[in-house]
Amino acid sequence: MGENKLRRFYKAAQVSKSADGFGVLLDTRALRTPGGAVFCAPTQALAVAVAREWDSQGAVIVPASMPLTQIAFAALDGGEAARAERVAYVVKFGETDLCCHRADAPAALAAQQTATWDPLIAWGEEALDVRLPVVAGIIAAKVPGEALKRLRDRALALDDFRLTALAQATGLAGSALIAFALIEERLAAGQAYVAAALDDLWSLEHWGEDEEARARLERLRGDLEAVARFVACLSE
Repeated sequence: MGENKLRRFYKAAQVSKSADGFGVLLDTRALRTPGGAVFCAPTQALAVAVAREWDSQGAVIVPASMPLTQIAFAALDGGEAARAERVAYVVKFGETDLCCHRADAPAALAAQQTATWDPLIAWGEEALDVRLPVVAGIIAAKVPGEALKRLRDRALALDDFRLTALAQATGLAGSALIAFALIEERLAAGQAYVAAALDDLWSLEHWGEDEEARARLERLRGDLEAVARFVACLSE
């Protein structure tokens, strides 16, 4: 093990309540973010989930094994600059949204894209008031500025925790629509995964398994499940 590994320095993690929300104690020490802020979750469910991640650590603390903690830390340490960056990041994906760029061929893949992604396009128009144009092949979509403005407004309306989760889901899925549907609990994690990985799953099914591609997809599945758990905790 490298010398920079942080060894477990506490026996147990537990939730503590404060006037501002819910914290986590590592024995008697308040959990702090990398930026030095005292950890404070808006719901008890999120604090419990984070405490469980810390309680499940072995002799060495592995941050990658605590995805909900990492999302919460990013939300708490962000500040206004990070909010602006996350909103811009989400809006940028609106210009190249996965759900809007369709294959010319083969016909079976194009049909599957239509069946999976068209309902998300329709949901985005109805629930978000955002209509993103659909294009085929490598043609770039000409997205109206008004649609991007509405996408920006929807992202700005989110609190820091949900906005952080939205930005992470957007990058994972390559789609602001899939990310919003996951954050709004229109899609379950498994459904978001199928929508985001559609092209790769189709390729594996029709052209054969690839160990590296399958491992990457399993990481994607796990990451989207973590975001979904994080959002669920915010709603409890």
